[in-house]
Amino acid sequence: MNWDWDKLSQQRQRNTGSKPPGMDDINKTFKKFRGTGLPGGKFIFLGLIILWLLSGIYIVEPDEVGVVTRFGKYLTTTQPGPHYHLPVPIEAVLRPKVTTVRRLEIGFRSYGSSRSFTQGKSRNVPEESLMLTGDENIVDVQFIVQYKIKDPVNYLFNVSNQERAVQDAAEAAMREVIGKTRIELALTTGKLMIQNQTRDLIQSILDSYKVGVNVLAVQLQNVHPPNEVVDVFKDVASAREDKSRFINEAEAYRNDILPKARGQAAVILNQAEAYKQTKIRTAEGDAARFMSVYKEYVKAKDVTVKRLYLETMENILSRPGVRKTILSDDAMNKALPLLSLDGAKFPGLEKKSAKK
Repeated sequence: MNWDWDKLSQQRQRNTGSKPPGMDDINKTFKKFRGTGLPGGKFIFLGLIILWLLSGIYIVEPDEVGVVTRFGKYLTTTQPGPHYHLPVPIEAVLRPKVTTVRRLEIGFRSYGSSRSFTQGKSRNVPEESLMLTGDENIVDVQFIVQYKIKDPVNYLFNVSNQERAVQDAAEAAMREVIGKTRIELALTTGKLMIQNQTRDLIQSILDSYKVGVNVLAVQLQNVHPPNEVVDVFKDVASAREDKSRFINEAEAYRNDILPKARGQAAVILNQAEAYKQTKIRTAEGDAARFMSVYKEYVKAKDVTVKRLYLETMENILSRPGVRKTILSDDAMNKALPLLSLDGAKFPGLEKKSAKK
C-alpha cells in the first residue's frame, strides 16, 4: 500500500522555494486511497486538506524579510516573526536576508580555506582587472564590493541575476573612474579617491535600474602595472620616493633655518630700535641741558662764562694721568717759563748718547 509519505513530508517544508502539494496531487492521492478500499478515506482526505492549509504557516528570521506573492505577483512584505499565507499554488513567500553584507570579488577569485585576499589563495581574472588609465597606461586593478539588500521587492523582481548586475555595474564604474585617473595616482595616493568615486558611481547605476541594493564599500585589493612592465614601474616608483625624500629633507632644512633667521632679524631690529631710542633720548637731554644753560647765560653772561670756564678746567684737570702745577699770579710774573723734562725724549740727544 503506497501512502505517498514523501509528498506528505514535503508539505511541512519551510525553506524558500519549497513546493507543497497542489490540488492535483491531493486529488491523485485521494483517488489512490479510494482505490485501496480502506475505510475512513474521507478522514484521510480531510487530514490532507488540513495539512495543505497548515503549509501556509511560515516564520521570518530576524535577518530576513518575507516577500509574499500571489500567483507570482508581489502582494505584501512581512517582518520577522510567524506569519501565514495561502498555500501554494495560490501564494508563496520569499525570504531574502536583508542584513547580510554580501561580498563580490572583481579581478580575482579567492579559494582555499580562507576567503580573505591577503590570507587565502586567489587566482587572477585579467579580463576583469586590466583597465586603461587616463594617461593611456594599462593597470591591473583588483577590488572588492560590499553591499546589502536595500529594497527586497526591487531586488527580487526587477533583476533576474542580482549578483551579476552588481558585478557588471561595479566593473563599468571602476573602468570609468580609472579612465579619468593618471596612473601615478592610481598606484600611490589616489586610491581612496578612486574607492569613493567608484562606490558612488556604482550606487548611481544600480539605483537607475532599481536593483534595490545599497553599496557599502569599495576596497582596492591590488593595483599594479602589468607583469611585463612591472620592473620599469618599480624604478619610477623608486624615483618618486627619492623625490619625496629630497623634498622632505629640504622642507626640514627650511623649517630649521627660517626660524633662526627670523630670530636673528628680530634681535637686530630690536638692537637698532634700542640704539635709535638711546640716541634720541641723549640728544633730547643734551638739547634740554643746553637750553637750560643758555637761559642762565642770558640772565648773567659774565657769571655764566666764568662758571663754564671753571667747570671745563675742573673736568680737564680731574682726569687721571694729568700732571698739574698751580701758581699764583705773582709767582707767574716772577718765575721763568717752566719746562718739564720728566720723561721727555729728544731725538738729537738720543742719537749722540748712542754714539758715545
